[in-house]
Amino acid sequence: MTHIDLANKNILITGASKGIGQGIADYAMKMGARAAVHYNSDKIAAESLVTKYPETNSKTFHADLSKTQDVISLFKNVVTAFERIDSIILNAGVFLQHSTKDSFENWLEVWKSTIDINLNSVGTMTKLGIDHFREHHGGRFVYIGSRAVFRGETEEYLAYAASKGGLTSLARSVARSFGKENIKSFVIAPGFTRTQMAESFIETHGEERVLNEIALNELTKPSDIAPLVALMCSGQMDHATGATIDVNAGSHIR
Repeated sequence: MTHIDLANKNILITGASKGIGQGIADYAMKMGARAAVHYNSDKIAAESLVTKYPETNSKTFHADLSKTQDVISLFKNVVTAFERIDSIILNAGVFLQHSTKDSFENWLEVWKSTIDINLNSVGTMTKLGIDHFREHHGGRFVYIGSRAVFRGETEEYLAYAASKGGLTSLARSVARSFGKENIKSFVIAPGFTRTQMAESFIETHGEERVLNEIALNELTKPSDIAPLVALMCSGQMDHATGATIDVNAGSHIR
């Protein structure tokens, strides 16, 4: 098995206090990375994660990614603390229902909120990251997308699917546009993953419904995704820049 060494790597992970982001941050620090662990509401979880790996000198950073100024401040605060960022993991996102049977006002409110967090913040962070990576002669982006981009979603998650589609196209465009400047870009497209965000869906629809649509006997966990992200950050997958890797337990095979 390829050894993943992230020593001396500074990695910013958005949405890292829970779910997939927490799994990625935990694994990255275990492999020696200094992590900027971003959170919005769960400060205790973020700080608890960082204290597991005191030798890495990782830090927590708060920001509400629905607010552009918070996104800008987050990036500036990480650069101030770490001086250099080697990789940016754009993981933070929301999975909010807004059925077309709801009122237009409620539907539009969820649409705008989802796009702000899942796509607009990612675009802002990407521009800031490109500027930073140019200054430091390269870097890597890893975008956490979704199988919804390729198979579509159900009618109550139109905003989510649209936001992840935009994110995926952005990531591919970054790979094509900035490779000569030593900037690489990758996409991970998970399917249904056992996280806190998914538990409400399971509670409503039942775990059997989710298991029936995958090819394996258990749901994907954040720990199934984290090593792949770490490999991307290590530099050992640089010639796969622009690639989208599906991690969806065989529920959608392209």
